[in-house]
Amino acid sequence: MIANGTETAANQANWDERVPAHLAAYRTEDFIADPGRVSDVVRDDLALLAPHLPGRSPAGLTLLHLQCHLGLDTLSWARLGATVTGVDFSPAAIAAARDIAARAGLPATFACAEVDRARSACPGEFDLVYTGIGALCWLADLDSWARAIAGLLAPGGTFYVRDAHPVLTALDQGRADGALVLTGPYFPGDPLRYDAGASYADPAIRLTNTTTYEWQHSLSEIVQALLDAGLTLTSLAEHRSIPWRALPQLVSSGHGWVMPDGGDRVPLTFSLTATKPAP
Repeated sequence: MIANGTETAANQANWDERVPAHLAAYRTEDFIADPGRVSDVVRDDLALLAPHLPGRSPAGLTLLHLQCHLGLDTLSWARLGATVTGVDFSPAAIAAARDIAARAGLPATFACAEVDRARSACPGEFDLVYTGIGALCWLADLDSWARAIAGLLAPGGTFYVRDAHPVLTALDQGRADGALVLTGPYFPGDPLRYDAGASYADPAIRLTNTTTYEWQHSLSEIVQALLDAGLTLTSLAEHRSIPWRALPQLVSSGHGWVMPDGGDRVPLTFSLTATKPAP
């Protein structure tokens, strides 16, 4: 499925407007002031990704971050030694990312482009292509996403993504009785329209561009898109924790949010790695 211009424009306007609230909510000033600070998301991703990196480290690798938003995760990889480039479709977010990088004294390149145009915006090939958590639901067409990733990777390079598990996103997320009930679609279909007047990062700040569109993607669709693009799947895992409180019954573990019963009833996130075969 391909997003139409109305859906893309609505999502971009919403994400542009979120930038001021997210600059505060994500504690960007603390990130700038502390040269040793790395985002919690990247800390967790590194633990999963390290076995697939040479020397178990991103140091010395070229890294492209798709859908980078404010660039805090992108710049966290820079602090871990990677040469980083971030791409996002929001001009406001990219402007903020460039400002944060300059103020933090971190070398980074940021480009404004949609994912399927990232190759034109970021010429060259990268050792590592990275997609942060909470990104795939904003993409209508995973086939073009996967082809873009394949075109951006250097031969032998690695792609990594961790995101909300498709089963989780199909659950009724408003129930307060602890029951796990599937009320939303699991398989891909028409976009889901939402009208919310606030950002998840700070519900107190009201937005004027309230309409957004999201797309559901099954686990098989995600994997098959990457395989069809010529990549080789090297790992696939399902996890019991998620960085945000996605369900009312989740409890903080001090290292993400988990089910109170130990997490054996439903996966909350998944992660995978894939490589581009060398010639």
